[in-house]
Order: sequence, then C-alpha cells, then structure tokens
Amino acid sequence: MGKLQKKGKAGAAINYITRNQALKKLQVTLADFRRLCILKGIYPREPKNKKKANKGSTAPSTFYYAKDIQYLMHEPILGKFREYKTFAKKMAKVMSKGQYSTAKTLAENKPIYTLDHIIKERYPTFTDALRDLDDALCMIFLFATMPKTDKIKAETIENCQRLAAEFQHYVLHTRSLRKVFLSIKGIYYQAEIKGQTITWLVPYQFSQDVPTDVDFRVMLTFLEFHQTLCGFVNYRLYSDVNLVYPPALDLKLDEGGAGMNALIIESTQSSANIAKSVNTPVTAVSASLSKEEKQRLQESEKRLKTLSSKIAHIQENGEDEKASTEANANDDSIDEFPTQLPNTDGSSSATVTFTDIQRASQHLTQFQSLFSNCYIFLSREVPRYSLEFILRALGAQVGWDAVLGEGSPFDENDDRITHQISDRPVQGHRFLSRQYVQPQWAYDCINAGKLLTAEPYHVGKTLPPHLSPFVEAKEGDYVPDQNQFEGQTEDLVMESGDEEESEDEDEEEDEDEDESEDEDAEHKDLHQIELEAEAKGVAFTEFEAKENKKKKAATKTSSTTVATTRSANKKRTAAEIEEEEQKDLAKIMMTNKQAKLYNKIQYGKDKKAAEVQKLTEKKQQIAKGAKAAASKKAKK
Repeated sequence: MGKLQKKGKAGAAINYITRNQALKKLQVTLADFRRLCILKGIYPREPKNKKKANKGSTAPSTFYYAKDIQYLMHEPILGKFREYKTFAKKMAKVMSKGQYSTAKTLAENKPIYTLDHIIKERYPTFTDALRDLDDALCMIFLFATMPKTDKIKAETIENCQRLAAEFQHYVLHTRSLRKVFLSIKGIYYQAEIKGQTITWLVPYQFSQDVPTDVDFRVMLTFLEFHQTLCGFVNYRLYSDVNLVYPPALDLKLDEGGAGMNALIIESTQSSANIAKSVNTPVTAVSASLSKEEKQRLQESEKRLKTLSSKIAHIQENGEDEKASTEANANDDSIDEFPTQLPNTDGSSSATVTFTDIQRASQHLTQFQSLFSNCYIFLSREVPRYSLEFILRALGAQVGWDAVLGEGSPFDENDDRITHQISDRPVQGHRFLSRQYVQPQWAYDCINAGKLLTAEPYHVGKTLPPHLSPFVEAKEGDYVPDQNQFEGQTEDLVMESGDEEESEDEDEEEDEDEDESEDEDAEHKDLHQIELEAEAKGVAFTEFEAKENKKKKAATKTSSTTVATTRSANKKRTAAEIEEEEQKDLAKIMMTNKQAKLYNKIQYGKDKKAAEVQKLTEKKQQIAKGAKAAASKKAKK
C-alpha cells in the first residue's frame, strides 16, 4: 500500500502561490513587486482548478508560479530596492534637520541599478531580442512625442527621441523598410532586419492631452526596460555595419529642428584611419598648418567619412555583377537546380529553384532603390518626420521648406526636383518640370513596390483607396478597386468627356431595347390571357379586368424582388443539383453540435456577403451619380 498524500502538500497547492503570499515571502511592497515582475517578465497564471490551488478556499486571488517567486528571491535588483528605501529614509531625516552638506553627500552616493543582466537573461541571443523589439519600439516612439509633465521627465523624452532617431538612421543606412500604412492610430512601419520582421507604430505629431486615468508608474517601468533593450539592439546593429555608436549630435542643427539630420553618422573605419594617420589631435595639427593645408585636411576628412558607404556600394554592385556573370555562364540545368524547402510539419513540398532565388534578390535590390532617381521636395503643410524617413529609406534625395526645419540639401527652385509633395488644392506657383502629388503617393508606391503614375495623386483630386499591406484579402471580402487608377495617361483624361457622351448614348439605346422587349412581353401576355379566358368559359372583357387588377398589384413590387425571382427561376445545372443533394445528405449525418456550428458559420458568411453587397451597391450608386454629374457638365 502506497503512502497517503496529505491535502495541500502536492499538485496545484504547491505549484501556485497567491500574490499576498509572494509579497510576504519577498518582503516587498505591492508597487515594488509589480515593478520587479515587469522587469523580469513574470506574469500571473491561471490554474485549472482555483480551489485546489488556493488550498480549498474560493476567495478571488491572483496566482503565480511558485518557481517564479523563488527565482525572484535571488534577484540583485531586489537588494537595490531595499538600499534605495534606506537611502530615502536617511535623506528625509537629514533634510528635516537642515544638514544640506550631508544631504549632498548622500545624493552623490545614491544607489543606482542597471538592467544589463536582465536583458542578457531574457534574450540569450540577438535574434530573440529582435523578435521582441516591436513593443519596445512602439513604447519608445510613443513617449518621444509625449509632452513634459510632472510624471514624465524631460530627460526621458529626450532619451526616447534619441533612441528612435538612431533606429531610423539604421533603417535608412541599410534600406530595411518594407511596408507603410496610414491608420487612425498612427503610422505603421515594417522593416526586415537580419531575417526578422519588425513592425512598430508611430503616433501622429499632434498636441496631446495626457490622460489622467492611465497608470504611468506601470508604463514608465515598461519604458525603463524597453529603453535598455533598444540601447543594446542599436549598439549591436551599428556595430554590425561598422558605424560609430552612439552617433554624435550637432547641437546647432538640433536646435534648428533638423530632426534626424542632427545626428552625425560616422564609420568606424574612417575614425580608425584618422587615428592611425594622425597621432596628435586634429585641432592641434590644424593650428600649425596653413589655410590651404587646413582645407585639404578638411576635404580628406569628408572623404573618409563617406568612404565606408562608397565601399559598401561598390561591394554590393560587384557582388551583383559577379552573380549575374556566373548565372549567365552556367547552363540552364544548373539554374533550374531544385531546392526543397521543408514545411512546418517536416515534409518538403515547396520547390525553389536558383532562378527563383535570383529573381527575388533582383526584386529586392530594385525595391531598395525605388526612389533613387527621384529628387523630392516637401511643402510646408506635409508631415516631414514621416515622408523624409520613408523616401530616404528607399534612396530618394529629399528637400523641404525652411519652415519645416534647417538642413535641407536643396531649395524649392532647384531644377533637379522631379516630384513635389503638397497637400493644398491650389498652388501659388508651379514648375512645369515636376509632378505635384499628394502625400499618399509615396506610401502607395512603397506598398506596391513600384513607382505609380502620378496622375491619380495630383493635388486637388480624389485619392484612390489606401489599403493596408498587412491584411490579406480572403474569399468573400470586399476589396476596393485599387488598380482602377493605374495605367491612366493624360490622353485618357482628355478623352473622358467623349467617353461619357458615348456612354450616355449607349444608355439611351439600352433603354429603347428594354422598351421594345417590354412591348413584346405584353403581346405575349395578352395572348396567354385570351387562351385562359377560353379555357374557363369567361368573357374576355371580364377576365381582362381581373387581370388588370392583378397587374397593378404586381407593379407595386420593387425591382429587387423581380430580380431575385428571375434569378431563382433560372434552370440549374446537373452539377449544382448534385452538389446541393450532397450538402443536404451531409447535414442529415451531422450531430446536433456540428449542425449548430455549421449554422453559425453559414450565418457569419451570409452576414459578410450582405455587407459586401451593401458596399458594392453603395459604390455603384456613387459611380452613377458621378457619371450623371459629368454628363450634365458636358452638356452645358
């Protein structure tokens, strides 16, 4: 006979621990416990049987794993929390006595903790850190736009702005941007860094009212952790591409509102070459040189700063040319060498050839240089903080109005400008050598992966639908016709009036044909009425009067019911009849549970189809109204 188990000594009773028990075990306050759990990534658990986990009690309580709480007992930050409480008590005592010199000494020796060891514990590899970077970036960009309050310090906001600008510079340098979407919440960006897809949300730069019902203590604890994580990630990313971290800040440009241009991005190779070639500081050397030699030294420094980017560009071009020559030299059999890609279940079904990989690589390189031949100027009413980032991330040369900040590389009257992004329906003056487009053109070009025609996006025009690139349309979903504006030329726009007149003529011809068909139907109905009157032995006039009453009642029905009855009276094919019979047999064989689930699914599909039908009808009505208005204008 086995040993009897006592109640509450095994199972869920010892695997779970309540929050109050955890506070007593750790000897911390509730605020410190929450902060510690956020930093360590420990969250409440839901046991299968709460009564067993709570040792027979049914009182509502929050549960944690007992192993997690035991793990927190050896956390070094816990000791720092206790040291800080001791420091706060000493500081309050000294300040109450007026011993300010002692208080100054205590403030200099204030206990400070770091989160470096927690980052290493939670993210053993750099790939793990990149996978968890989405939430961190969302929090960083959110607090970068927040105003200073009594709870949010100015140092915190400046640090978030610096981390956000550093990450954006890396995306610019490596051209990692892939998708952009303008939503109600803000602007969604998606980048691909070292094989990992990272998506983050940037709020619009409006004046914000800080809500009072938000617990900023919890949010600032998350922000503290995310700032440390972003600092580690930025350092690693900059080191991998041989850039100096942290980048230097130009105070003059920063005060002038230069934005990302205030950061000075330097290569580690250029700084190392300068250190090897010159043993003394640059200021000391320049003091002993003439003006011409100083100018030569400054030019050499500028060349060294741009040397790393040029070398990287040459290497990329060389690798592309080498790959293309090797592909041309090889046989077709080598190009079509198959590669089996395993599925998630371990089976290999998808076959990818070398030509597919090469085609995808060429498409990526073309996408990364999407705006490389474009000189784009931003008017003062457009959001520079977003447009400059996305355009420069894909190779564009971007200038902006002086109102938007200092540091613009060219002015509005530059002859090289190909596009000017503006959001005003009327321009004060126009340059004939450039296209004037609305801001949505840049975002739609990125999502489409190509330069779209500028005509649908001209200022003052109704824009085409801006669809989300993160959502894949399923069967039965309503998808606006986004491509209806593509491929249009100015000739088609000039001929729109003629097309509308021809459409009006076609509509009149269709109406005449419908009237003739109705007359033929009426003749057939009269013949049928005569035959029925003869069969019933009733006078034709009496029968005709009754049928006229029926006709008047029938004409009151709506056109939609007529259309549905016509579609219902159509002859079904044998395949459709057989398919319906199979569905009926399958329904009969279902259990009650399966039948309920099937009915729920069908209800959802029907509801979705009704919504799609409603939207399509609304679209058709709008299109008819636009055609009618255009035809009236053409007639006038």
